[in-house]
Amino acid sequence: MSTILSVNLAVPEPNPAKGVGVTGINKRPVDHPVQVRAPGPKTIGLHSGLVGDQIFDVEHHGGDDQAVYAYAREDYDWWQARLGRPLPDGLFGENLTTEGVDVNGAVIGERWRVGPRLVLQPTFGRIPCATFQHKMGEPRWVKTFASAGRPGAYLRVLEPGEVRAGDPVTVEDRPAHGVTVARAFRAYLTEPELLPELLAVDGLPDGLRDALAERLPGRR
Repeated sequence: MSTILSVNLAVPEPNPAKGVGVTGINKRPVDHPVQVRAPGPKTIGLHSGLVGDQIFDVEHHGGDDQAVYAYAREDYDWWQARLGRPLPDGLFGENLTTEGVDVNGAVIGERWRVGPRLVLQPTFGRIPCATFQHKMGEPRWVKTFASAGRPGAYLRVLEPGEVRAGDPVTVEDRPAHGVTVARAFRAYLTEPELLPELLAVDGLPDGLRDALAERLPGRR
């Protein structure tokens, strides 16, 4: 069964890795339902899609196209085996830790129904940054995370609603183009020959589409 294993909200902590000074990457599970709604534009909106969550680096995180971040417990378990340390839900900064959901295999633009009302849509994978590397304390973590191809998925909110641990997740619609979060992530970071395929996909964030076009082979 595909479910939400935990819903995680930020516990702010110092962030020496960036000039913002504070980070909300440290997220902890909560035991109550959380309202989810579209937060609006990245820098001037409500930032996170989850009421009660906090985002501080608003230039790079949050906004409608990164309203929610989901990561699979199965991928955590994969990392635990390789890093030789426990990795609790929320450590990677995800709002939703899932179980039985193929997060990286999600097709860009598909529709997830979470519980009775909430509908989310995968937009892209998470690009690792200096804050994430500092949080993990692993040498070359940005490169290690990127090369593994298990980025988790950012999601936009199509229909608002509540989310809580135990909610079922159902894929209601899946576009025929078949470009997954993992494939889009590889196109962005390691396989530029896939970029034309990715740029043809509906549902990509507009700003990301412009950035991807700049990466086209022969463009520079």
